[in-house]
Amino acid sequence: MKNLLFLLSLWVSCLEVHAQSYAELTQKAFDALERDSLADAEKYLLQALKVDPAHVQNSLLFSNLGLIQQRQGKLHEALESYNLALNITPKMVPILLNRAALYLELGKNDLARIDYSMVLDIEPKNLEALLMRAYAYSNLNDYKSAQSDYERLLTFSPMNYKGRLGLALSLKQLGMKQEALNELTAMIASKTMEDDKVMTDEKLSVVFSTRANIEIEQEQIDLAIFDLGEAIRLDPGQTENYLVRGQLYLMQKKKELARKDFETAVSYGVPSSMVHDLLKSTK
Repeated sequence: MKNLLFLLSLWVSCLEVHAQSYAELTQKAFDALERDSLADAEKYLLQALKVDPAHVQNSLLFSNLGLIQQRQGKLHEALESYNLALNITPKMVPILLNRAALYLELGKNDLARIDYSMVLDIEPKNLEALLMRAYAYSNLNDYKSAQSDYERLLTFSPMNYKGRLGLALSLKQLGMKQEALNELTAMIASKTMEDDKVMTDEKLSVVFSTRANIEIEQEQIDLAIFDLGEAIRLDPGQTENYLVRGQLYLMQKKKELARKDFETAVSYGVPSSMVHDLLKSTK
C-alpha cells in the first residue's frame, strides 16, 4: 500500500508540473530570482526545460540556470548547463564569457583561454575577453602572450585601469622592470581611467604599492618606502603595506618606525602571532 501511495503521489506531482506551461515556469523562475531564492529559480528552470526540451529559448534558460548554479557554488552543474546552452547556440558571446569565467574559477585556465579566443574571433574588440584572456595567460605563466593582449586592449581603451596595471605586471614578470615602472609612473601622473574617470584612492593605492614592490626588487628602498607611504595614505586598511614597509624600516635600522607599522597592522586585524618575531626584532 505504501508503495502504491508513493507512486500515486509521484504521478500527481508529474501531472502538476506538466499542467504548468513553459512560460509559466519560466516566469516563476524569474520571480524567484527577484526574491533572491536561487534554489526555487533553479527548480523552476529545470521544470521548464523538462516540459519543453526542444523550445527555441532553451539556450537562454540553460545559460541562466548555469549562472544560478554558479552563484550557489554548484560549479560542475553550472559547467554542464553552459555546455548544453552552447550546444544549442555555440557562438553566443555572453554564454562563452560566462563559461570562460567559470573555467577560471575552476582553475582551468587553458580552457578559459580557448573560450575567450572564440569570443575574440567573433568580436575582436571585446574588452572583457581581451582582459581576461591576458589574465588566463598570466596564470599559465605565458607573460609574453599576456603582454600582447594587454597592449591590444589598450589600443581600444588606452586608459583602461586593469589593462595598464596588468601590462605593468606582465612587463615585470618578463624582466622588463624599468618599462613596468614607467607604465606605473604614467598611471600615477595621469590619475585617470577609462571614460576620463578619476582613479579612486583605493585603485591609486594599488598602483603605488605595485610600484613599491618593483622598487624593492631594484633595491630602491627609499623610493619604495615613499610609495608605500602614499599607498597607506590613500587606503589605510591595506595591512600588507604596513608589513612590507615595517620590514624595510628594519633593514634601515629604524626600529621605532618599524614597530609602529607592525603594531598598526595588528590594529587592522593582522594576527599578532604573524608579526611576533618581527616585533621582537624592533627591540
